[in-house]
Amino acid sequence: MKREEFLEKFKGKIVFLDGATGTNLMKAGMPAGVCPEKWILEHKDVMFRLQKNYVDAGADIIYAPTFTGNRIKLADYGLEDNIEEINTELVRLAKEAADGKALVAGDITMTGKQLQPIGDLSFEELIDTYKEQIGILEKAGCDVIVVETMMSLQECRAALIAAKEISDIAVMVTLTFEADGRTLYGSDASASAITLEALGACAIGANCSTGPDKMEEIIRNMAAVTGIPIIAKPNAGLPSVDESGNTEYDMDESTFVKEMKSLLDAGASVIGGCCGTTPAFIKALKESYSDYLPAKDIPRKMIGRRYLSSERQSLSFGLDENFMIVGERINPTGKKKLQALLREGDLSMVSEFARSQEQEGASILDINVGMSGIDEKEMMLNVLEEVMSQTELPLCIDTSSAEVMEAALRIYPGRALMNSISLEKGKAEQFLPLARKYGAMFILLPLSPEGLPKTTEEKIGNIKELSKMAYDIGMNLEDIVVDGLVATVGADREAAIKTLDTISFCHENGYATVCGLSNISFGLPERMNVNTAFLTMAISRGLTMAIANPSQEMLVNAAFASDLLRNKEGADIRYIERMQRIVETKEDKNATKTSAEKVDKSASTNNDDILAIIKADVLKGSKRTIVKDTQIALDRGIEPRIILDEVLMPAINEVGDLFDKGKFFLPQLISGAEAMKLSIGILEPLLKGDETTGKKLPSVVIATVHGDIHDIGKNLVALMLKNYGFNVIDLGKDVPKEAIINAARENDASIIALSALMTTTMKEMKNVVDLAHKEGLDSKIIIGGAVVTEDYAQEIGADGYSSDAADAVRVVKQILNIEDNQ
Repeated sequence: MKREEFLEKFKGKIVFLDGATGTNLMKAGMPAGVCPEKWILEHKDVMFRLQKNYVDAGADIIYAPTFTGNRIKLADYGLEDNIEEINTELVRLAKEAADGKALVAGDITMTGKQLQPIGDLSFEELIDTYKEQIGILEKAGCDVIVVETMMSLQECRAALIAAKEISDIAVMVTLTFEADGRTLYGSDASASAITLEALGACAIGANCSTGPDKMEEIIRNMAAVTGIPIIAKPNAGLPSVDESGNTEYDMDESTFVKEMKSLLDAGASVIGGCCGTTPAFIKALKESYSDYLPAKDIPRKMIGRRYLSSERQSLSFGLDENFMIVGERINPTGKKKLQALLREGDLSMVSEFARSQEQEGASILDINVGMSGIDEKEMMLNVLEEVMSQTELPLCIDTSSAEVMEAALRIYPGRALMNSISLEKGKAEQFLPLARKYGAMFILLPLSPEGLPKTTEEKIGNIKELSKMAYDIGMNLEDIVVDGLVATVGADREAAIKTLDTISFCHENGYATVCGLSNISFGLPERMNVNTAFLTMAISRGLTMAIANPSQEMLVNAAFASDLLRNKEGADIRYIERMQRIVETKEDKNATKTSAEKVDKSASTNNDDILAIIKADVLKGSKRTIVKDTQIALDRGIEPRIILDEVLMPAINEVGDLFDKGKFFLPQLISGAEAMKLSIGILEPLLKGDETTGKKLPSVVIATVHGDIHDIGKNLVALMLKNYGFNVIDLGKDVPKEAIINAARENDASIIALSALMTTTMKEMKNVVDLAHKEGLDSKIIIGGAVVTEDYAQEIGADGYSSDAADAVRVVKQILNIEDNQ
């Protein structure tokens, strides 16, 4: 079934999905630690009955039990060479149960490996992994593909790209969100929905992680920015473990169904159940809501609105809202110092430009690395990685190379703006398909093969022609931002008038607009006066955004004042806050200058500069530079213990604090920890010979419990504890309780740290606790994981609970009464 068929088939109606698979199979006897797909094939009758019951309960779509049937997951059980046989037979089983009464969705999920630069899995390897499984699932007869229980927006993108490159099958996508409304990797609901709809998903939403009572805001936020069906597939409330060690959920069918109404009212139109739900839940949903119509009052895909996104932030704008700046500084043209640094592979100035432009009010950052003496494609990818670690602003990809543009759009984990597409020979034919494939918005540059249009009429004709080419391949008016094409007023006295007329035409006909400002004043004295006057005139005609340097105070002040005078919503507060920020910045600079003047110039041996740089390396996760900077500090004679205790430890503490406050997310936490690890690698040999190294910290045995093969969170906890100086014995994943207890005894561990991601395996934590008590082990036990709660830790008799990796360090220190300076 194609995307268009899916949307037409389910237009204007509620679609019912199936319920849980894993929790029901566990109740039917599937033991922890086995390959689910293999167990199902050995107990086909169990799976057949479950899925038939879902169909009989009224499910319109059931999920084939191929959830972990990708090559990487199957390799954990030595079954990767059986991937086609396993997936094909599981789809056949599901289709037999559906018996033509329901559609069958091929089910895929995360591989368990982390993408670069956090992990060692490349984006292309992940796409190939998904291509293989999706190809098998479609060949086996799946009607649609569902990508579910995803924690990473980038991995969702990989699955969608994979499907798009081998098939036109419809793809549904659901992510799982934390209590703060973001995924584990920091993506919010709006950014996720914008990115995935643009990339071609037929339906998007949320599943698992919470009950329906905690999912309403996520669903509402997705429904507000998209025009495709929204999926809600929550758990049956919160899990707990009964006296027999079985996982139970706190919602029965009637409570679950009652709570689901709020999700329908919030905009969901595709509903089902995840962990803890049964065919009885789906039957009750069907009976209650089969005649229910999708909510009509949700402002879904509001007409005239445009959406860009990064991995963790979305940008929504209309044609009559506050003017926006596209920061232009990350561009080597005319910047000799930046060119030299880029040729050396030094991205420090790129990082500074990214941070400063955001602080100065840019809404979007333009990324251009076109220059001689470098591999533009490689540099573009490196710069994108660097910039995305420094800012959450959406990016504008600026290159004249189709190869470089595709490489950038392919890896960019959001919805980008392309700069630019024109009617110049071959340009539209190369670039428009890229915008369509990767769901990007694009800047329409009204140039023709003959070059610059001579009249406004010719320029408008080019706009119409290129727009039609975009519409013909399935793009919309809201995907286009027209460049007003500023010429030089010194050479053409009507240059400004022509551009202003173009902006007026675009605004009247529903186009967003952009322009570069510097051309208008070329060859004139005091150019900023001309640029500023022109900008205010353009804003009055409806200019949406301009590519400019946000540090140009006069220019930006005039733009903000223009919005204020035109009574744009929030423009008054925006203007006042900018003026206050400028005053504060000037005061800070003056104070710094005064302080600097007081410094004794003979104090050239002061090493605060390099120590501050190392701290910044940790905060920014600068793995490229921290080794070099650490060595510089050592070469200056700074003691290794000072670098560790006075720089690295405070820096990683600050990273943890920022993570706790929701200002940093998992990628930043991991990058900071990895950067610190590299620095410690330089210091460690020197610290071993240091007699003042202090008291050795205790041993910690850490493991993902038996039956659970997820280790992202566990690996991060282990990394953080190692960085803090603990002797960490990492037993890996799917570790039997006996092995954990034996390792703790053999290593005289003060702490046992247990991780579980799934509700079906968290009960194994209780088994470890019970065995430790039975064996009389003195080790304290802490637990954590996506489904684990503090109440559960108390319930099973654990000594502590950790909500994340940074918190794990604090919990361990608290239990062991270790002071921060030890």
